[in-house]
Amino acid sequence: MSPSLVIFDCDGVLVDTERMTNQNMADLVTELGYPITGPECQRRFMGRTLENVKEMVEALIGRELPNDWPDQVRERDLESFKAGVPAISGIEAVLDDLDDRGVPYCVGSSGKYAKMNATLGSSGLLPRLKDRLFSAQDCERGKPAPDVFLLAARTMGHPPETCVVVEDSLPGVRAARAAGMRVFAFVEDPSCDRQAMTDAGGILFEHMADLPDLLFSNS
Repeated sequence: MSPSLVIFDCDGVLVDTERMTNQNMADLVTELGYPITGPECQRRFMGRTLENVKEMVEALIGRELPNDWPDQVRERDLESFKAGVPAISGIEAVLDDLDDRGVPYCVGSSGKYAKMNATLGSSGLLPRLKDRLFSAQDCERGKPAPDVFLLAARTMGHPPETCVVVEDSLPGVRAARAAGMRVFAFVEDPSCDRQAMTDAGGILFEHMADLPDLLFSNS
């Protein structure tokens, strides 16, 4: 069935920020006394809100972090983004295809609006997405809970069962499935846990250029 609405995750799907933010996280956690690499941070924390990550880091280091620690991470990330954030290769052609088909799309992210505005703005994608951004900061729960995707579908006026999500994280795939939506898992990054994403119900694809055919193969 052709989707009535396509909901994109932001980081790693629209903009290429994952390596940058995971290295920042690795530096911060290592400074706290728990040596860790960027790829390991990606495996542990990818797709989650920073408030959730804070709890996970506290468990790793055995002590509580300041209440504003998530904001400290965000500030470091925003400073890094000033150097420029590229769009994911091929994503503009995907959005062009959806425009040509008259299929609406939006963003459903764990990131806050300040981060989305910074990264999408730097990449050049913000003008076509700025009025269609949805963040977990407006929800009671972040991914893997379905809240942000259900918020996006409800606000855009589409039932969950006719929506499709494009994700690159395991919590995001689980959130989409919990929302009752089909989900395509972008696994270009070799560190992705492909088996876990498949087990969670994701339809895997490696190249953004392949997405339109996957979305509309049965239409």
